[in-house]
Amino acid sequence: MARIFRLALAQINPTVGDIPGNTTKILEYLERAREAQADLVAFPEMATTGYPPEDLLYKKSFLSENVSAMEQVAKASGDMAVVMGYVNVLSLEPVSNDAGDTRPQITNAAALFHDGKLVDIYHKIFLPNYGVFDEQRYFQKGSVCPVYHIGGVLIGVNICEDIWYPVGPTTVQCQTGAELIVNINASPFQAGKRAFREDMIAQRAADHNLTVAYVNTVGGQDELVFDGGSIVYNAEGNLLARGPAFEETLLVVDLEFSDAIAEPKPKPTGAYAATLNAVGEPKALTVSNADIGKKPLLDASPLANEINGAEEIYRALVIGTGDYLRKSGFSRALIGMSGGIDSALTATVAVDALGPENVVGITMPSRYSSSGSISDSADLAKNLGMDLWEIPIERAHQAFTDMLEDRFTSSDANVAEENVQARIRGNVLMTVSNKFGWIVLTTGNKSEMAMGYATLYGDMAGGFAVLKDVPKTTVYELCRWRNQQGQAFGTMDDIIPVAIIDKPPSAELREDQLDSDSLPEYEVLDPVVEAYVEDDLSYQDMIDKGFDPEIIRQVMSAVDRNEYKRRQAPPGVKITHRAFGKDRRLPIVNRYLPQDGN
Repeated sequence: MARIFRLALAQINPTVGDIPGNTTKILEYLERAREAQADLVAFPEMATTGYPPEDLLYKKSFLSENVSAMEQVAKASGDMAVVMGYVNVLSLEPVSNDAGDTRPQITNAAALFHDGKLVDIYHKIFLPNYGVFDEQRYFQKGSVCPVYHIGGVLIGVNICEDIWYPVGPTTVQCQTGAELIVNINASPFQAGKRAFREDMIAQRAADHNLTVAYVNTVGGQDELVFDGGSIVYNAEGNLLARGPAFEETLLVVDLEFSDAIAEPKPKPTGAYAATLNAVGEPKALTVSNADIGKKPLLDASPLANEINGAEEIYRALVIGTGDYLRKSGFSRALIGMSGGIDSALTATVAVDALGPENVVGITMPSRYSSSGSISDSADLAKNLGMDLWEIPIERAHQAFTDMLEDRFTSSDANVAEENVQARIRGNVLMTVSNKFGWIVLTTGNKSEMAMGYATLYGDMAGGFAVLKDVPKTTVYELCRWRNQQGQAFGTMDDIIPVAIIDKPPSAELREDQLDSDSLPEYEVLDPVVEAYVEDDLSYQDMIDKGFDPEIIRQVMSAVDRNEYKRRQAPPGVKITHRAFGKDRRLPIVNRYLPQDGN
Protein backbone atom coordinates (compact mmCIF):
# COMPACT_ATOMS: atom_id res chain seq x y z
CA MET A 1 0.00 0.00 0.00
CA ALA A 2 1.33 3.41 -0.98
CA ARG A 3 2.34 5.99 1.60
CA ILE A 4 0.59 9.34 1.17
CA PHE A 5 2.36 12.43 2.52
CA ARG A 6 0.56 15.79 2.47
CA LEU A 7 2.93 18.68 1.86
CA ALA A 8 2.09 22.39 2.13
CA LEU A 9 4.29 25.10 0.59
CA ALA A 10 3.66 28.56 2.09
CA GLN A 11 4.45 31.02 -0.70
CA ILE A 12 4.38 34.23 1.35
CA ASN A 13 5.37 37.88 0.88
CA PRO A 14 7.51 38.95 3.85
CA THR A 15 8.90 42.45 4.39
CA VAL A 16 12.56 42.93 5.18
CA GLY A 17 12.97 43.96 8.80
CA ASP A 18 9.31 43.55 9.76
CA ILE A 19 9.97 40.55 11.96
CA PRO A 20 6.71 40.89 13.97
CA GLY A 21 4.65 41.24 10.80
CA ASN A 22 6.46 38.37 9.09
CA THR A 23 5.95 36.17 12.15
CA THR A 24 2.23 36.92 12.20
CA LYS A 25 2.00 35.95 8.54
CA ILE A 26 3.98 32.73 9.14
CA LEU A 27 1.69 31.74 12.02
CA GLU A 28 -1.39 32.48 9.88
CA TYR A 29 -0.16 30.22 7.09
CA LEU A 30 0.92 27.57 9.59
CA GLU A 31 -2.65 27.38 10.85
CA ARG A 32 -3.96 27.21 7.28
CA ALA A 33 -1.64 24.26 6.67
CA ARG A 34 -2.88 22.59 9.83
CA GLU A 35 -6.49 23.04 8.68
CA ALA A 36 -5.46 21.41 5.39
CA GLN A 37 -4.15 18.46 7.45
CA ALA A 38 -0.64 18.88 6.11
CA ASP A 39 2.04 16.57 7.44
CA LEU A 40 4.69 19.21 6.77
CA VAL A 41 4.56 22.90 5.86
CA ALA A 42 7.58 24.70 4.43
CA PHE A 43 8.23 28.44 4.45
CA PRO A 44 10.72 30.34 2.25
CA GLU A 45 14.33 31.21 2.88
CA MET A 46 14.76 33.83 5.63
CA ALA A 47 11.02 34.02 6.16
CA THR A 48 11.43 35.71 9.55
CA THR A 49 13.64 38.56 8.32
CA GLY A 50 12.71 38.94 4.67
CA TYR A 51 15.33 38.65 1.94
CA PRO A 52 17.87 40.16 1.55
CA PRO A 53 18.36 41.84 4.94
CA GLU A 54 21.84 43.03 3.94
CA ASP A 55 23.68 44.93 6.69
CA LEU A 56 20.78 44.58 9.10
CA LEU A 57 22.60 41.31 9.74
CA TYR A 58 25.27 43.27 11.61
CA LYS A 59 22.70 44.43 14.19
CA LYS A 60 22.63 42.19 17.27
CA SER A 61 19.10 43.25 18.19
CA PHE A 62 17.87 42.31 14.71
CA LEU A 63 19.44 38.87 14.95
CA SER A 64 18.06 38.28 18.43
CA GLU A 65 14.54 39.31 17.40
CA ASN A 66 14.75 36.92 14.47
CA VAL A 67 15.73 34.06 16.83
CA SER A 68 12.83 34.92 19.13
CA ALA A 69 10.49 34.74 16.12
CA MET A 70 11.87 31.32 15.28
CA GLU A 71 11.18 30.13 18.82
CA GLN A 72 7.64 31.50 18.67
CA VAL A 73 6.91 29.55 15.48
CA ALA A 74 8.47 26.42 16.98
CA LYS A 75 6.01 26.51 19.88
CA ALA A 76 3.09 26.77 17.44
CA SER A 77 4.13 23.76 15.36
CA GLY A 78 2.19 21.15 17.36
CA ASP A 79 2.21 17.68 15.81
CA MET A 80 2.84 19.08 12.32
CA ALA A 81 6.39 19.28 10.98
CA VAL A 82 7.44 22.81 9.99
CA VAL A 83 10.45 23.91 7.93
CA MET A 84 11.19 27.64 8.03
CA GLY A 85 14.02 29.85 6.85
CA TYR A 86 15.66 32.18 9.39
CA VAL A 87 19.09 33.48 10.43
CA ASN A 88 20.81 31.15 12.86
CA VAL A 89 23.14 32.81 15.36
CA LEU A 90 26.21 30.77 16.19
CA SER A 91 27.70 33.64 18.20
CA LEU A 92 27.22 37.37 18.41
CA GLU A 93 30.97 37.71 18.79
CA PRO A 94 32.83 38.84 15.67
CA VAL A 95 34.02 36.30 13.13
CA SER A 96 37.63 37.49 13.51
CA ASN A 97 39.79 39.68 15.70
CA ASP A 98 40.66 41.98 12.81
CA ALA A 99 40.14 45.63 13.62
CA GLY A 100 36.83 46.86 12.32
CA ASP A 101 35.40 43.37 11.67
CA THR A 102 32.09 43.37 13.54
CA ARG A 103 30.47 40.50 11.60
CA PRO A 104 28.63 38.12 13.91
CA GLN A 105 28.89 34.36 13.35
CA ILE A 106 25.66 33.48 11.58
CA THR A 107 24.27 31.08 8.99
CA ASN A 108 21.48 31.16 6.45
CA ALA A 109 19.42 28.40 8.01
CA ALA A 110 16.32 26.24 7.81
CA ALA A 111 14.78 25.27 11.14
CA LEU A 112 12.79 22.07 11.55
CA PHE A 113 10.04 22.12 14.19
CA HIS A 114 7.89 19.33 15.54
CA ASP A 115 5.85 18.80 18.71
CA GLY A 116 6.25 22.44 19.68
CA LYS A 117 10.04 22.49 19.70
CA LEU A 118 13.09 23.01 17.52
CA VAL A 119 14.30 19.62 16.32
CA ASP A 120 17.20 20.48 14.02
CA ILE A 121 18.82 23.20 11.93
CA TYR A 122 20.12 22.95 8.39
CA HIS A 123 22.81 25.46 7.42
CA LYS A 124 23.01 26.55 3.78
CA ILE A 125 26.12 25.13 2.15
CA PHE A 126 26.46 26.93 -1.18
CA LEU A 127 26.47 30.70 -0.57
CA PRO A 128 25.93 32.67 -3.80
CA ASN A 129 28.26 35.60 -4.33
CA TYR A 130 27.45 36.93 -7.80
CA GLY A 131 24.98 39.33 -9.37
CA VAL A 132 22.70 40.68 -6.64
CA PHE A 133 23.90 38.08 -4.13
CA ASP A 134 26.65 38.64 -1.57
CA GLU A 135 25.92 35.96 1.03
CA GLN A 136 29.60 35.27 1.65
CA ARG A 137 29.78 38.77 3.09
CA TYR A 138 27.52 37.70 5.95
CA PHE A 139 27.19 33.95 6.40
CA GLN A 140 29.29 30.96 7.32
CA LYS A 141 28.66 27.87 5.24
CA GLY A 142 27.16 24.66 6.52
CA SER A 143 28.75 21.23 6.35
CA VAL A 144 25.99 18.71 7.18
CA CYS A 145 23.32 17.30 4.85
CA PRO A 146 20.52 15.89 7.03
CA VAL A 147 17.73 13.48 6.18
CA TYR A 148 14.72 13.44 8.50
CA HIS A 149 12.40 10.50 9.12
CA ILE A 150 8.97 12.13 9.41
CA GLY A 151 5.83 10.03 9.51
CA GLY A 152 7.25 7.24 7.42
CA VAL A 153 8.91 9.42 4.76
CA LEU A 154 12.61 10.29 4.49
CA ILE A 155 12.99 14.02 3.81
CA GLY A 156 16.03 16.11 2.99
CA VAL A 157 15.96 19.87 3.55
CA ASN A 158 18.22 22.36 1.77
CA ILE A 159 18.19 26.02 0.75
CA CYS A 160 17.98 27.75 -2.64
CA GLU A 161 21.47 27.71 -4.22
CA ASP A 162 22.11 24.27 -2.74
CA ILE A 163 19.90 22.62 -5.35
CA TRP A 164 21.35 24.39 -8.38
CA TYR A 165 24.45 22.20 -8.29
CA PRO A 166 24.16 18.83 -10.07
CA VAL A 167 26.27 17.32 -7.28
CA GLY A 168 25.37 19.03 -4.03
CA PRO A 169 23.47 18.56 -0.77
CA THR A 170 20.62 16.87 -2.65
CA THR A 171 23.08 14.23 -3.88
CA VAL A 172 24.37 13.54 -0.36
CA GLN A 173 20.81 13.37 0.98
CA CYS A 174 19.82 11.00 -1.83
CA GLN A 175 22.70 8.72 -0.87
CA THR A 176 21.33 8.73 2.70
CA GLY A 177 17.95 7.51 1.50
CA ALA A 178 15.96 10.71 0.97
CA GLU A 179 12.71 10.28 -0.96
CA LEU A 180 11.65 13.92 -0.83
CA ILE A 181 13.73 17.10 -0.96
CA VAL A 182 12.22 20.29 0.42
CA ASN A 183 14.16 23.24 -0.97
CA ILE A 184 13.29 26.69 0.48
CA ASN A 185 14.04 29.78 -1.58
CA ALA A 186 14.23 33.51 -2.02
CA SER A 187 14.94 33.37 -5.75
CA PRO A 188 14.66 36.76 -7.52
CA PHE A 189 12.80 37.19 -10.78
CA GLN A 190 14.30 37.88 -14.16
CA ALA A 191 12.62 37.43 -17.51
CA GLY A 192 12.79 33.81 -18.63
CA LYS A 193 14.18 32.49 -15.35
CA ARG A 194 11.04 30.65 -14.24
CA ALA A 195 11.13 28.23 -17.17
CA PHE A 196 14.85 27.65 -16.64
CA ARG A 197 14.23 27.06 -12.92
CA GLU A 198 11.50 24.50 -13.58
CA ASP A 199 13.70 22.62 -16.04
CA MET A 200 16.48 22.53 -13.46
CA ILE A 201 14.23 21.18 -10.69
CA ALA A 202 12.81 18.54 -13.05
CA GLN A 203 16.37 17.47 -13.87
CA ARG A 204 17.39 17.25 -10.20
CA ALA A 205 14.34 15.13 -9.41
CA ALA A 206 14.92 12.73 -12.30
CA ASP A 207 18.69 12.51 -11.81
CA HIS A 208 18.29 11.58 -8.14
CA ASN A 209 15.06 9.57 -8.54
CA LEU A 210 13.25 11.48 -5.79
CA THR A 211 10.51 14.07 -5.38
CA VAL A 212 11.60 17.71 -5.17
CA ALA A 213 9.45 20.45 -3.64
CA TYR A 214 10.58 24.01 -4.25
CA VAL A 215 8.95 26.83 -2.27
CA ASN A 216 9.76 30.40 -3.28
CA THR A 217 9.00 33.71 -1.65
CA VAL A 218 6.97 36.35 -3.48
CA GLY A 219 6.88 40.16 -3.54
CA GLY A 220 9.07 43.19 -4.12
CA GLN A 221 12.10 44.27 -2.09
CA ASP A 222 13.93 47.38 -3.30
CA GLU A 223 15.07 46.52 -6.86
CA LEU A 224 14.30 42.82 -6.54
CA VAL A 225 11.05 41.03 -7.29
CA PHE A 226 10.37 37.48 -6.13
CA ASP A 227 7.94 35.68 -8.36
CA GLY A 228 6.74 32.74 -6.25
CA GLY A 229 5.86 29.98 -8.67
CA SER A 230 6.52 27.22 -6.13
CA ILE A 231 6.70 23.78 -7.75
CA VAL A 232 6.75 20.06 -6.99
CA TYR A 233 8.28 17.47 -9.36
CA ASN A 234 8.13 13.70 -8.92
CA ALA A 235 10.97 11.20 -9.22
CA GLU A 236 10.39 10.84 -12.98
CA GLY A 237 10.85 14.59 -13.46
CA ASN A 238 7.14 15.22 -14.05
CA LEU A 239 5.39 18.33 -12.74
CA LEU A 240 2.94 17.56 -9.93
CA ALA A 241 2.00 21.04 -8.71
CA ARG A 242 2.71 24.69 -9.44
CA GLY A 243 1.79 27.76 -7.43
CA PRO A 244 0.74 31.02 -9.10
CA ALA A 245 3.28 33.66 -10.03
CA PHE A 246 3.46 36.99 -8.20
CA GLU A 247 0.89 36.21 -5.51
CA GLU A 248 0.73 34.61 -2.09
CA THR A 249 -0.70 31.13 -1.77
CA LEU A 250 -0.64 27.93 0.24
CA LEU A 251 0.17 25.17 -2.21
CA VAL A 252 -1.05 21.82 -0.83
CA VAL A 253 -0.24 18.55 -2.57
CA ASP A 254 -0.54 14.84 -1.75
CA LEU A 255 2.67 12.95 -2.52
CA GLU A 256 2.61 9.22 -3.11
CA PHE A 257 5.53 6.99 -2.19
CA SER A 258 5.90 3.24 -2.53
CA ASP A 259 5.15 1.15 0.52
CA ALA A 260 8.76 0.28 1.19
CA ILE A 261 10.82 3.05 2.78
CA ALA A 262 13.93 3.81 0.80
CA GLU A 263 17.17 2.38 2.08
CA PRO A 264 20.45 4.27 2.13
CA LYS A 265 22.42 3.67 -1.04
CA PRO A 266 25.75 1.84 -0.94
CA LYS A 267 28.54 4.04 0.34
CA PRO A 268 30.31 5.71 -2.55
CA THR A 269 33.98 5.09 -3.05
CA GLY A 270 36.91 6.66 -4.80
CA ALA A 271 36.74 10.10 -6.41
CA TYR A 272 32.94 10.25 -6.15
CA ALA A 273 33.12 9.73 -2.40
CA ALA A 274 35.65 12.55 -2.14
CA THR A 275 33.36 14.80 -4.18
CA LEU A 276 30.41 14.13 -1.87
CA ASN A 277 32.53 14.54 1.25
CA ALA A 278 33.56 17.97 -0.03
CA VAL A 279 29.89 18.96 -0.19
CA GLY A 280 29.01 17.91 3.35
CA GLU A 281 28.67 14.96 5.65
CA PRO A 282 25.46 12.90 5.75
CA LYS A 283 23.19 12.74 8.77
CA ALA A 284 20.03 10.78 9.53
CA LEU A 285 17.59 11.85 12.23
CA THR A 286 14.27 10.36 13.27
CA VAL A 287 11.79 13.15 13.96
CA SER A 288 8.62 11.11 14.24
CA ASN A 289 7.90 7.40 13.99
CA ALA A 290 4.18 8.06 14.10
CA ASP A 291 2.15 6.98 11.12
CA ILE A 292 1.13 10.00 9.05
CA GLY A 293 -2.45 8.80 9.34
CA LYS A 294 -5.29 8.46 6.93
CA LYS A 295 -6.99 11.41 5.32
CA PRO A 296 -9.16 11.89 2.25
CA LEU A 297 -7.00 12.45 -0.80
CA LEU A 298 -7.10 15.84 -2.45
CA ASP A 299 -9.15 15.93 -5.62
CA ALA A 300 -6.21 17.24 -7.65
CA SER A 301 -2.90 19.00 -7.25
CA PRO A 302 -2.93 22.76 -7.89
CA LEU A 303 -1.44 23.61 -11.25
CA ALA A 304 -1.27 27.32 -11.97
CA ASN A 305 -0.86 28.45 -15.56
CA GLU A 306 2.58 29.23 -16.92
CA ILE A 307 3.26 32.85 -17.71
CA ASN A 308 6.12 34.21 -19.75
CA GLY A 309 7.14 36.96 -22.14
CA ALA A 310 5.49 40.34 -21.74
CA GLU A 311 3.05 39.08 -19.13
CA GLU A 312 5.66 38.01 -16.60
CA ILE A 313 7.61 41.25 -17.06
CA TYR A 314 4.51 43.40 -16.69
CA ARG A 315 3.36 41.58 -13.57
CA ALA A 316 6.85 41.89 -12.10
CA LEU A 317 6.70 45.67 -12.64
CA VAL A 318 3.28 45.84 -11.00
CA ILE A 319 4.18 43.89 -7.86
CA GLY A 320 7.62 45.50 -7.64
CA THR A 321 6.16 49.01 -7.82
CA GLY A 322 3.25 48.30 -5.52
CA ASP A 323 5.36 46.60 -2.86
CA TYR A 324 8.05 49.27 -2.96
CA LEU A 325 5.49 51.95 -2.18
CA ARG A 326 3.45 49.99 0.35
CA LYS A 327 6.45 48.64 2.22
CA SER A 328 8.07 52.11 2.23
CA GLY A 329 4.94 53.71 3.66
CA PHE A 330 3.78 55.66 0.58
CA SER A 331 0.10 55.69 -0.27
CA ARG A 332 0.12 57.74 -3.51
CA ALA A 333 2.36 58.17 -6.53
CA LEU A 334 3.09 61.20 -8.69
CA ILE A 335 4.12 60.99 -12.36
CA GLY A 336 5.22 63.62 -14.86
CA MET A 337 3.08 62.98 -17.95
CA SER A 338 4.74 63.92 -21.23
CA GLY A 339 2.36 62.26 -23.64
CA GLY A 340 5.16 59.83 -24.49
CA ILE A 341 5.20 56.06 -24.25
CA ASP A 342 7.45 55.81 -21.17
CA SER A 343 5.27 57.97 -18.94
CA ALA A 344 2.20 56.21 -20.34
CA LEU A 345 3.50 52.78 -19.35
CA THR A 346 4.69 54.04 -15.97
CA ALA A 347 1.26 55.50 -15.22
CA THR A 348 -0.51 52.32 -16.34
CA VAL A 349 1.72 50.11 -14.16
CA ALA A 350 1.18 52.47 -11.22
CA VAL A 351 -2.60 52.40 -11.58
CA ASP A 352 -2.60 48.59 -11.84
CA ALA A 353 -0.39 48.41 -8.75
CA LEU A 354 -2.04 51.04 -6.55
CA GLY A 355 -5.46 51.84 -7.98
CA PRO A 356 -6.37 54.97 -9.97
CA GLU A 357 -7.32 56.92 -6.86
CA ASN A 358 -3.72 56.70 -5.66
CA VAL A 359 -1.97 57.98 -8.79
CA VAL A 360 -1.72 61.63 -9.86
CA GLY A 361 -0.23 62.79 -13.15
CA ILE A 362 1.10 66.25 -13.92
CA THR A 363 1.49 67.56 -17.45
CA MET A 364 3.89 70.51 -17.70
CA PRO A 365 3.71 72.02 -21.18
CA SER A 366 6.42 74.36 -22.46
CA ARG A 367 6.90 76.32 -25.69
CA TYR A 368 8.06 73.10 -27.37
CA SER A 369 5.21 70.85 -26.26
CA SER A 370 2.96 69.64 -29.03
CA SER A 371 -0.80 69.84 -28.64
CA GLY A 372 -0.86 66.08 -29.07
CA SER A 373 1.35 65.55 -26.04
CA ILE A 374 -1.14 67.35 -23.82
CA SER A 375 -4.26 65.74 -25.30
CA ASP A 376 -2.68 62.26 -25.33
CA SER A 377 -1.86 62.60 -21.63
CA ALA A 378 -5.42 63.67 -20.94
CA ASP A 379 -6.85 60.72 -22.91
CA LEU A 380 -4.63 58.27 -21.04
CA ALA A 381 -5.55 59.72 -17.63
CA LYS A 382 -9.23 59.50 -18.51
CA ASN A 383 -8.86 55.88 -19.62
CA LEU A 384 -7.01 55.01 -16.41
CA GLY A 385 -9.39 56.96 -14.16
CA MET A 386 -6.53 58.91 -12.54
CA ASP A 387 -6.25 62.61 -11.77
CA LEU A 388 -4.26 64.79 -14.16
CA TRP A 389 -3.03 68.26 -13.27
CA GLU A 390 -1.76 70.79 -15.79
CA ILE A 391 1.02 73.11 -14.61
CA PRO A 392 2.54 75.10 -17.51
CA ILE A 393 6.25 75.87 -17.10
CA GLU A 394 6.69 78.60 -19.74
CA ARG A 395 6.93 81.47 -17.21
CA ALA A 396 9.54 79.61 -15.19
CA HIS A 397 11.42 78.68 -18.36
CA GLN A 398 11.50 82.31 -19.48
CA ALA A 399 12.61 83.45 -16.03
CA PHE A 400 15.55 81.03 -16.16
CA THR A 401 16.43 82.19 -19.67
CA ASP A 402 16.40 85.84 -18.60
CA MET A 403 18.37 85.10 -15.42
CA LEU A 404 21.18 83.38 -17.33
CA GLU A 405 21.19 85.58 -20.41
CA ASP A 406 24.11 87.80 -19.40
CA ARG A 407 26.35 84.83 -18.64
CA PHE A 408 25.38 82.85 -21.73
CA THR A 409 25.53 85.61 -24.40
CA SER A 410 29.05 84.72 -25.46
CA SER A 411 28.24 81.07 -26.23
CA ASP A 412 25.83 79.31 -28.55
CA ALA A 413 22.76 77.61 -27.15
CA ASN A 414 23.21 73.88 -26.51
CA VAL A 415 21.89 71.05 -24.39
CA ALA A 416 22.27 73.14 -21.21
CA GLU A 417 19.40 75.40 -22.26
CA GLU A 418 17.32 72.39 -23.29
CA ASN A 419 17.80 70.74 -19.91
CA VAL A 420 16.51 73.80 -18.05
CA GLN A 421 13.00 72.63 -18.95
CA ALA A 422 13.62 69.13 -17.66
CA ARG A 423 14.97 70.51 -14.39
CA ILE A 424 12.01 72.85 -13.97
CA ARG A 425 9.71 69.86 -14.41
CA GLY A 426 11.73 67.88 -11.89
CA ASN A 427 11.47 70.78 -9.46
CA VAL A 428 7.69 70.98 -9.89
CA LEU A 429 7.27 67.25 -9.29
CA MET A 430 9.52 67.22 -6.22
CA THR A 431 7.79 70.29 -4.77
CA VAL A 432 4.36 68.67 -5.11
CA SER A 433 5.83 65.47 -3.68
CA ASN A 434 7.23 67.40 -0.73
CA LYS A 435 3.91 69.20 -0.20
CA PHE A 436 1.66 66.14 -0.10
CA GLY A 437 4.02 63.29 0.77
CA TRP A 438 3.55 61.47 -2.54
CA ILE A 439 6.44 59.59 -4.13
CA VAL A 440 7.58 60.61 -7.63
CA LEU A 441 7.89 57.76 -10.11
CA THR A 442 10.47 58.51 -12.76
CA THR A 443 9.79 57.41 -16.31
CA GLY A 444 13.19 56.74 -17.91
CA ASN A 445 13.98 53.35 -19.44
CA LYS A 446 17.13 51.19 -19.58
CA SER A 447 18.10 52.27 -23.10
CA GLU A 448 18.14 55.93 -22.06
CA MET A 449 19.97 55.23 -18.79
CA ALA A 450 22.60 53.22 -20.63
CA MET A 451 23.30 56.08 -23.02
CA GLY A 452 23.02 58.88 -20.46
CA TYR A 453 20.03 60.24 -22.39
CA ALA A 454 18.50 61.67 -19.23
CA THR A 455 18.77 64.88 -17.23
CA LEU A 456 20.24 64.82 -13.75
CA TYR A 457 17.88 66.58 -11.31
CA GLY A 458 15.34 66.75 -14.13
CA ASP A 459 13.56 63.69 -15.49
CA MET A 460 15.79 61.57 -13.22
CA ALA A 461 14.41 63.27 -10.09
CA GLY A 462 12.19 60.92 -8.10
CA GLY A 463 11.94 58.08 -5.63
CA PHE A 464 11.41 54.98 -7.78
CA ALA A 465 12.20 54.19 -11.41
CA VAL A 466 9.58 51.75 -12.68
CA LEU A 467 11.22 51.21 -16.09
CA LYS A 468 14.85 51.42 -14.98
CA ASP A 469 15.68 47.93 -16.29
CA VAL A 470 13.23 47.90 -19.23
CA PRO A 471 14.74 48.48 -22.70
CA LYS A 472 12.83 50.86 -24.95
CA THR A 473 11.80 48.13 -27.38
CA THR A 474 10.35 46.18 -24.45
CA VAL A 475 8.42 49.30 -23.38
CA TYR A 476 6.58 49.15 -26.71
CA GLU A 477 6.00 45.41 -26.32
CA LEU A 478 4.54 45.86 -22.83
CA CYS A 479 2.22 48.65 -23.95
CA ARG A 480 0.85 46.55 -26.80
CA TRP A 481 0.41 43.55 -24.49
CA ARG A 482 -1.38 45.59 -21.81
CA ASN A 483 -3.71 47.05 -24.44
CA GLN A 484 -4.90 43.51 -25.17
CA GLN A 485 -5.52 42.63 -21.51
CA GLY A 486 -8.29 45.01 -20.48
CA GLN A 487 -10.61 42.34 -19.14
CA ALA A 488 -7.84 40.73 -17.04
CA PHE A 489 -7.19 44.04 -15.29
CA GLY A 490 -10.80 45.22 -15.09
CA THR A 491 -10.28 47.99 -17.62
CA MET A 492 -10.98 48.71 -21.25
CA ASP A 493 -8.83 47.32 -24.06
CA ASP A 494 -6.47 49.79 -25.76
CA ILE A 495 -6.20 51.69 -22.50
CA ILE A 496 -3.01 53.36 -23.74
CA PRO A 497 -4.01 55.57 -26.70
CA VAL A 498 -2.66 54.30 -30.00
CA ALA A 499 -1.42 57.83 -30.75
CA ILE A 500 1.04 57.53 -27.87
CA ILE A 501 2.39 54.21 -29.13
CA ASP A 502 2.65 55.33 -32.75
CA LYS A 503 4.30 58.75 -32.30
CA PRO A 504 8.09 59.04 -32.75
CA PRO A 505 9.75 59.27 -29.31
CA SER A 506 10.87 62.77 -28.32
CA ALA A 507 11.97 64.64 -25.20
CA GLU A 508 10.41 67.84 -26.69
CA LEU A 509 13.16 70.06 -25.32
CA ARG A 510 13.67 71.92 -28.60
CA GLU A 511 11.77 72.49 -31.81
CA ASP A 512 11.05 69.26 -33.74
CA GLN A 513 13.36 67.22 -31.49
CA LEU A 514 13.39 63.42 -31.84
CA ASP A 515 15.28 60.79 -29.83
CA SER A 516 16.74 59.58 -33.13
CA ASP A 517 18.61 62.90 -33.44
CA SER A 518 20.87 61.74 -30.59
CA LEU A 519 20.49 57.97 -30.52
CA PRO A 520 20.36 55.13 -33.04
CA GLU A 521 16.91 53.70 -33.65
CA TYR A 522 15.98 51.69 -30.58
CA GLU A 523 15.61 48.47 -32.57
CA VAL A 524 19.29 48.87 -33.48
CA LEU A 525 20.45 50.29 -30.12
CA ASP A 526 18.91 47.81 -27.67
CA PRO A 527 20.67 44.64 -28.89
CA VAL A 528 24.04 46.40 -28.64
CA VAL A 529 23.26 47.71 -25.14
CA GLU A 530 22.23 44.19 -24.11
CA ALA A 531 25.43 42.73 -25.53
CA TYR A 532 27.68 45.26 -23.77
CA VAL A 533 25.84 45.80 -20.48
CA GLU A 534 24.19 42.45 -19.82
CA ASP A 535 26.50 40.02 -21.58
CA ASP A 536 29.84 41.88 -21.14
CA LEU A 537 30.80 41.29 -24.76
CA SER A 538 33.95 42.93 -26.10
CA TYR A 539 34.17 45.12 -29.16
CA GLN A 540 35.37 42.17 -31.23
CA ASP A 541 32.65 39.91 -29.82
CA MET A 542 30.03 42.40 -30.97
CA ILE A 543 31.69 42.79 -34.37
CA ASP A 544 31.52 39.01 -34.72
CA LYS A 545 27.78 39.17 -33.98
CA GLY A 546 27.36 41.53 -36.90
CA PHE A 547 26.74 44.83 -35.07
CA ASP A 548 27.69 48.12 -36.72
CA PRO A 549 31.20 49.23 -35.56
CA GLU A 550 30.18 52.89 -35.26
CA ILE A 551 27.18 52.06 -33.07
CA ILE A 552 29.29 49.71 -30.94
CA ARG A 553 31.77 52.52 -30.24
CA GLN A 554 28.94 54.96 -29.52
CA VAL A 555 27.33 52.58 -27.03
CA MET A 556 30.58 51.63 -25.29
CA SER A 557 31.61 55.25 -24.90
CA ALA A 558 28.21 56.46 -23.66
CA VAL A 559 27.70 53.59 -21.22
CA ASP A 560 31.14 54.00 -19.66
CA ARG A 561 30.94 57.80 -19.54
CA ASN A 562 27.57 57.93 -17.79
CA GLU A 563 28.14 55.66 -14.81
CA TYR A 564 28.13 58.77 -12.56
CA LYS A 565 24.59 59.57 -13.68
CA ARG A 566 23.27 56.09 -12.99
CA ARG A 567 24.70 56.17 -9.46
CA GLN A 568 22.36 59.08 -8.77
CA ALA A 569 19.27 57.42 -10.23
CA PRO A 570 16.54 56.06 -7.95
CA PRO A 571 16.12 52.29 -7.54
CA GLY A 572 13.86 50.44 -9.93
CA VAL A 573 12.52 46.98 -10.72
CA LYS A 574 15.08 44.44 -11.95
CA ILE A 575 13.78 42.34 -14.87
CA THR A 576 16.92 41.37 -16.81
CA HIS A 577 19.79 39.14 -15.77
CA ARG A 578 22.02 42.19 -15.31
CA ALA A 579 20.50 45.47 -14.24
CA PHE A 580 22.25 48.74 -13.49
CA GLY A 581 22.90 49.03 -9.75
CA LYS A 582 23.45 45.95 -7.59
CA ASP A 583 24.10 43.71 -10.59
CA ARG A 584 26.59 45.83 -12.48
CA ARG A 585 29.19 47.51 -10.31
CA LEU A 586 31.78 49.60 -12.11
CA PRO A 587 33.95 52.41 -10.71
CA ILE A 588 32.89 55.91 -11.64
CA VAL A 589 36.50 57.04 -11.90
CA ASN A 590 37.75 54.57 -14.45
CA ARG A 591 40.35 55.06 -17.17
CA TYR A 592 40.10 51.60 -18.68
CA LEU A 593 39.65 52.01 -22.42
CA PRO A 594 38.37 48.85 -24.11
CA GLN A 595 40.14 48.03 -27.36
CA ASP A 596 37.81 48.99 -30.14
CA GLY A 597 39.65 47.65 -33.10
CA ASN A 598 40.85 51.05 -34.34
